[in-house]
Amino acid sequence: MPWITIPKVEGTASRQAHTDLPADTYERELGKEGFFGPASQMHHQHPPTGWLSIEGALRPHAFDTQKVAHSQDCPWDSDLLFSNQNTQIRFMVLENDMNHLVRNADGDELIFVHQGSGELYCDYGHLIFSEGDYIMLPRGTMWRMRIQNPVKALLVEATNDSYQLPKKGLVSQQAIFDSAILDTPKINDAFIAQQNEREWRVIVKSRHHLSTITYPFNPLDAIGWHGELMPVRLNWRDIRPLMSHRYHVPPSAHTTFISSRFVICTFVPRPFETDPNTLNVPFFHSNDDYDEMIFYHAGQFFSRDYIYPGMVTLHPSGIPHGPHPKALQNADQMRGRLTNEVAVMIDTRNALDISQQAKDIEWPDYVNSWK
Repeated sequence: MPWITIPKVEGTASRQAHTDLPADTYERELGKEGFFGPASQMHHQHPPTGWLSIEGALRPHAFDTQKVAHSQDCPWDSDLLFSNQNTQIRFMVLENDMNHLVRNADGDELIFVHQGSGELYCDYGHLIFSEGDYIMLPRGTMWRMRIQNPVKALLVEATNDSYQLPKKGLVSQQAIFDSAILDTPKINDAFIAQQNEREWRVIVKSRHHLSTITYPFNPLDAIGWHGELMPVRLNWRDIRPLMSHRYHVPPSAHTTFISSRFVICTFVPRPFETDPNTLNVPFFHSNDDYDEMIFYHAGQFFSRDYIYPGMVTLHPSGIPHGPHPKALQNADQMRGRLTNEVAVMIDTRNALDISQQAKDIEWPDYVNSWK
């Protein structure tokens, strides 16, 4: 429980964050712990992203997953785009049914279905999935997919860790989405029908190496289960975002899943702020504690130019980032309207390494898009 404290105000500054900005200024937030910690707001005479050039590792990046055209037979063959000691982020393309099972022994797996639909069979039963679904699979779960429409999906591993739901504090545990909306696999006729005595392979990923276990039967042979650990499915359409017409809420308010060293947020359509004195675009910020990766799923992301569904941006910690110039110019025209964007943001406490597979699909001129 926080004590009552009064932030210091120096020079010409607003009394509250993100509102009543001094004329002709640009606000930049310097924060700790991914918007969860203490912060200060600077008021600048020029946009913090108004650079001429950037040399070195802090250059912002953009990638186009539509250029990942090849289909894989196994999720572990999917392009590994980004990684650190706490996560591995892949982009999976599946056009055909999986003829084997997989199991991740390294950590929980989160699948975000960008395109396509099908059926997932796992230890716990049968689950139908489609575009816009998150599927969380606890560490060690065996699974495979039967494809109805070709699937493109993000795979986000919580390495040696687990996924949990965020604490929702003052707004109650039913806010943003009620856990009652989470779907779970079923031991149903479809699950029983796929059980057989044929030879099946299970490809297990452990310590980032693959092993193959072969059985003379389908190991998805459960007839029932009980307990508190299970896969869950959540569609972005079931998320009811926090909103304020007089305050631009930070990205942390849109947190969907958390792990020990990174968070996953979901941006979904919501009303723009209507108060004429309040920012209605993301504020510039220097969040030096986290790398910020965003996958653009659908619609038009208002604060970004030249970005379309299927693209990924990566803003390393250590450099300011914020909206493109056109978003700032058009901000007042958007008041009273709805955003038209669906995106998945992954904020990682440790820096993400960019793979060669990601570099092969990079748009190198992204750094100049703020000019």
